[in-house]
Amino acid sequence: MRHKVAGRGFGRNANQRKALLRGLVFSLFEHLKIETTVEKAKEAKRMAEPIITLGKRGDLHARRLALSRIPNNRIIMKLFNDIAPKIARSSGYLRVVKTRFRQGDNSDMAILEFVDHDLIRGEKTETKEKKKAKEEK
Repeated sequence: MRHKVAGRGFGRNANQRKALLRGLVFSLFEHLKIETTVEKAKEAKRMAEPIITLGKRGDLHARRLALSRIPNNRIIMKLFNDIAPKIARSSGYLRVVKTRFRQGDNSDMAILEFVDHDLIRGEKTETKEKKKAKEEK
């Protein structure tokens, strides 16, 4: 029976599963968008969102907790200095968008990305007020 057993096993032992999810979250913070299977995307989202919340806190203790989960100083610095300050929401930072079926094994594929992806990358389109102000000049 699987009563109160949370999470997916992915047919791996605990160390391999932990390494897989760390790698997915690492790639997500590095590239801001990744494509993987739906199940892996949902598990990576469960792992990444608390780390993003730590990044929004921004204090030393939060940084050390984030480093204990993703042991890469460069990625944690990017999260704390570049990504987290640009996020305006209090939760729900990531979304899973189903895209296609993978050729070969027909697995459901999905894109895991930040909800504010354009804002974080700095590609946000101009608002109507800014456009009007430019036209008036």
